[in-house]
Amino acid sequence: MEEHMKQKYFDPKLKLFSLSSNRPLAQKIADEVGVPLGKLAVDRFSDGEIQINIEESIRGDNVYIIQSTSAPVNDNLMELLILVDALRRASANTINVVMPYYGYARQDRKARSREPITAKLVANMLQNAGVDRVVALDLHAAQIQGFFDIPVDHLMGAPLLADYFIQEGVAKDAVVISPDHGGVTRARALAEFLKAPIAIIDKRRPRANVAKIMHIIGNVKGKKCIMIDDMIDTAGTITLGAKALIDAGATEVYASCTHAVLSGPAIQRLEDSPLKQVVVTDSILLPKEKQIDKIVQVSVAPLIGDAIKRINENRPVSPLFNKLFKQAGEDE
Repeated sequence: MEEHMKQKYFDPKLKLFSLSSNRPLAQKIADEVGVPLGKLAVDRFSDGEIQINIEESIRGDNVYIIQSTSAPVNDNLMELLILVDALRRASANTINVVMPYYGYARQDRKARSREPITAKLVANMLQNAGVDRVVALDLHAAQIQGFFDIPVDHLMGAPLLADYFIQEGVAKDAVVISPDHGGVTRARALAEFLKAPIAIIDKRRPRANVAKIMHIIGNVKGKKCIMIDDMIDTAGTITLGAKALIDAGATEVYASCTHAVLSGPAIQRLEDSPLKQVVVTDSILLPKEKQIDKIVQVSVAPLIGDAIKRINENRPVSPLFNKLFKQAGEDE
């Protein structure tokens, strides 16, 4: 056991493995659980094919793979599928996939004729490869759970984000803002933790990654505004929303999300925006060039680590949904 681990976990049949997408988060989760990360080699052939070798016995073990299918999405997804196949052929007892970020989640329905439902395709691929359980965090659409015929534990990032805003004193005299009508449920969850009212930005999206602000439903004048979304991709919606809120009389505007995709012009847009802070989790690895002063990261490792232990001990995960994480107690 490494010195920085909190406490060695008592179950020798529990194994954690990390692939390439977010090793720092995987190490934090391992530290929270109290087990070392399993020994694994991930290599590439000269033509880009992925080769994985498990360097320890996992026969009869309950294995958890930690892998966000963030960019490069296809490489990370293939790594995951290949490791699942290797574990199944090496006689693992159960194969559990921990996906802090579920790639392709935005393709969850047919919006136009002849479109695929790629989120369902990914679910099929994981199940066919041999996955027994999925642990996901803030899926873009909750119905993705129904794409699986295996257990899916859907964790919420809102308690962690709420903890941050409470500790920083931002929650006082705040309004939680949903950037569109579809995010009202998410905004209401954060508002309940913060004991704050909500408001909604009425948005129209004429095409992908392009947003147009219409008007604000609710009172934000003289208030601190906390915008909440599951992800920030190109940051167009969030930055337009921040400007609209300031124009409507908000004193400060914060943005928060679980998944910091931050592609294309996102960083420059955030830098140029009136946002005071952008609070995100570490579900996606944030490279140094994207670590600007406005962005604050909150780790999901305590939440996921606790969930893994509860699942492994056949205890309910639901207490993690209902309370601020720092206050989450034992089963009720």
